[in-house]
Amino acid sequence: MKAHLLYLKYVIRHKWFVFLACLQYGLVWRGIKHDWHKFLPDEWFPYVRFFYGKNGEPVQRRDSTGYYKPTDTGNAAFDFAWLLHQKRADHHWQWWVLPEDEGGLKVLSMSDVARREMIADWRGAGKAQGSPKTWEWWEANKHKLQLHPDTRAWVEVEMAKLKRSHELDEKARVLGIL
Repeated sequence: MKAHLLYLKYVIRHKWFVFLACLQYGLVWRGIKHDWHKFLPDEWFPYVRFFYGKNGEPVQRRDSTGYYKPTDTGNAAFDFAWLLHQKRADHHWQWWVLPEDEGGLKVLSMSDVARREMIADWRGAGKAQGSPKTWEWWEANKHKLQLHPDTRAWVEVEMAKLKRSHELDEKARVLGIL
């Protein structure tokens, strides 16, 4: 039970921070429904077991850059839950990657609303995990993400805006304005 409560606390915290970020992008409905499917049993139970183990203690699953690549888990139930999660939500870049019948991958350009929610998701995840500098995560991990060139260019601009906004906030705080 402890593991379920801890995971519920995290999901609600994550959803709250994503909702706030979605509001900044004008995505009210997407902010409300963000990650609703994490509450479905085929995602919920594998996630709880994977991230909280049998005794309800959090298990560290991210690398030193904060990136989580769950394809090396050895846990078939979690791997399938992660696949379902990605394919149920177009704000995941993986949703836009098309395996081709002849082999290889075709990377599609993300829709505007999906990429805005993706950034909101990254921001919310960072804040929920105590790492609010999304652009630092991006710099450390952007080489791992398969993004269409148009999507990547848009994300680069957004990350620069976030970094600049944070720097201005920091200067204002130092000057006693905020």
